[in-house]
This record gives sequence, C-alpha cells and structure tokens, in this order.
Amino acid sequence: MKKLINLLSIATLVAMFAFTAVANSFDTTADDAQAQGQCTDEGKTAWYADFTKNRTTDPAKAYGAAKKYLDACPTEDTDITKYLKRWVAAYDKEARKLKVQPLLYNDKNFAEAYSLGKQILADEPENIRVLIDLGYGGYLATLAKNEQFNADAIGYARKAIQMIEAGKAPENWAPFKTKDETLAYLYYTLGFLNRTNLAESLPQFIKAAQYESELKKDPTVYYLIAIGYEGGTYAKLSADYKSRFEGQVESPESKLALENINQVIDRMIDAYARAVALAGTNPRYEAQKKEWLESLTTWYKYRNNQSDTGLNEMVATIMSKPLPPQPTPLTSLPAAAPGASSGVGTGQSTSTGTTQPATAQPKPAATTGANNASPGRP
Repeated sequence: MKKLINLLSIATLVAMFAFTAVANSFDTTADDAQAQGQCTDEGKTAWYADFTKNRTTDPAKAYGAAKKYLDACPTEDTDITKYLKRWVAAYDKEARKLKVQPLLYNDKNFAEAYSLGKQILADEPENIRVLIDLGYGGYLATLAKNEQFNADAIGYARKAIQMIEAGKAPENWAPFKTKDETLAYLYYTLGFLNRTNLAESLPQFIKAAQYESELKKDPTVYYLIAIGYEGGTYAKLSADYKSRFEGQVESPESKLALENINQVIDRMIDAYARAVALAGTNPRYEAQKKEWLESLTTWYKYRNNQSDTGLNEMVATIMSKPLPPQPTPLTSLPAAAPGASSGVGTGQSTSTGTTQPATAQPKPAATTGANNASPGRP
C-alpha cells in the first residue's frame, strides 16, 4: 500500500497548481448535484475536493471520487479529467495486485485469480509476489478438484523458486512465514502437481522436506517420498533386473544391478520410517500409519534376513538423522566389509548358483494414495 500511495501521489507541480486553481473556482456547496451524479460545476467541485483531500491519505476514497467525476462527465476533455484518468488507470493497475491473494486464499476463485495474475505478469513478468501466489495456487486449486491451472502453476512455481534462490524476495512472505517455508511449499506444489510422474515429483518432495517448515514434520511428505522411490525408481530398476538377470548365473553385472536396487530400497525404508515416526499417535493418520508400517516392515525384513530386529529403534531415532539424498548409481561393486555375509536383501545365491532378487523382492505398493495426500497448509 505504501508503494501504491507513493505512486499515485506523483504529479507535476505545475499541473497540480493548475488543477487546484480550476477546482477552487467551483462552488463546493452543491451536495445535491453531487448526489445525483450530474456533470455540473457544483458536482465536479465536490468530487475533485474529495479526490484531492484523500489522494495521499486514503487512495480508495480518492479513487471513488475520481470515478464519480469521470462517470458523470465521460466526454469532458480537460486537464483535470486527463489527470484523473491517468490517476485512476495507475490505481487500477496497482490495486489489482492486492486482489490476487484474497481471490486465491479466501474466495477460492481460481479462474479470476489466474486471469488477473496473467494481466499483472504481462506488465511485470518478474513480479515475484504474484508468481509465488499463482504457483502455490495450483496446489490449492487441485485440492478443490480443479486441475485446469496445473500447467500454468508449475511454470509460475518454477520461476518463483528460481528467483528466490537467486536472492529475490517479495515485500513479505505471507501467507508463509519465511523464505524457507515459501520454498518448501513451492517445491511441494511442484511435486504434487507432477505426482503422476514419480521420477519428476520425487526430487521435488525431497527438496520440500529439507527446508525448515511445517512440511518437514508432516508424515505425508515422507510417504510421498517413499512411493516416489517404490513406484518409480525401484519399479524401473527391478523390472530391468528381472528382464536381464532372472534365472541366470550370478555375475558381477547382476550383483552391481542388485546393489543399485538395494540403495533405493534403503531410501524407501528411511522414508517409510519417517512417515511412521511422525504419524505417531495422531488419530488423523491412524489408517495410513498402519499401511506405512506394513510397507516399512516388509522392506526392512527383506534387507535384514527376514528379521525385524532393530526396526523399532530405527523408527524412534530416524528423525534425528538427515534425510538422505537420492542415491547416485553405482558403477562398480562396493568393497565388502570384513566378515560381512550376504542376506536375502543383498542378493543371496540359491543352491543352483542363480540369483532371484527380482522375483523375491516385495511388489511395489500402490501409489494412487498420492492423489489424496494433503499435508497441513499455512
């Protein structure tokens, strides 16, 4: 608003003196003519007096007076009307920025918000405030079962993230509290809007969980990371392993492929453990926690010789550890630790000398739940 007041109070002294002199020649007592909206000297004097009185202290009232003047005298072409038209146009251009957030966050009028936002960005393509709002607005629209703004929102969110990470900032971060929270929710929005493409959404959910925000403590985010690995990276690697190595004699190539699969499984276990730990005893997550714990137990036992020993301890301490990044594909087998032995989860050989991890591994969990995942929002 300060910017709005400063912008709209700028005018040349010469013009202002001329306008004031003309206005002062009017009779300022004609309230009847003003009320009737007639283009009379009396009415114009009263409207202009209201305009000049409120121009810098209450722009909204000044705007109303200017509009009455111009509406009553649409064909008048004077220095005053030219000035009022410029002032009103500037006010409209600036004031529309104040409408985007209420339309998105209060009214849920996404069509009007995106229409207005596009007009603003046409004039100011790097308006970071509008980019943030329209980026995050795509997530809010999706929650309201409205997917028509997804593509636009993805573009806006990406540009907003790029600008913020380059050091740009709005006048305030509302509706978020901080820069980190803003970035967390923008990355989450990208992941959520790309949730049918797990390879695309997984790194975005991981980024969302790394910033200090409420999302870092929300079990849903880690569930989405888990199924991103399970239904995306793991499913792809497992299918590739099965097509290349199932039923064949164990080889360095098959061992390496299995090690890469196990890296991903370990990330899945980590993410499921975080989801379970954060769900705790919260009744909101009672049903989900049961499913998450089942998946966690299945994968944990697969990597630990069908034993769940240590699982509870892992869950209890998992949030004290940093979230691991996506694994880098191995190009050579890691050196075995002294005394280490292979278990089911590391590609144990059968009596026939073949390995069967692709068929022995648990099946990926269904990922349709991602469509209904909705963490807490500011």
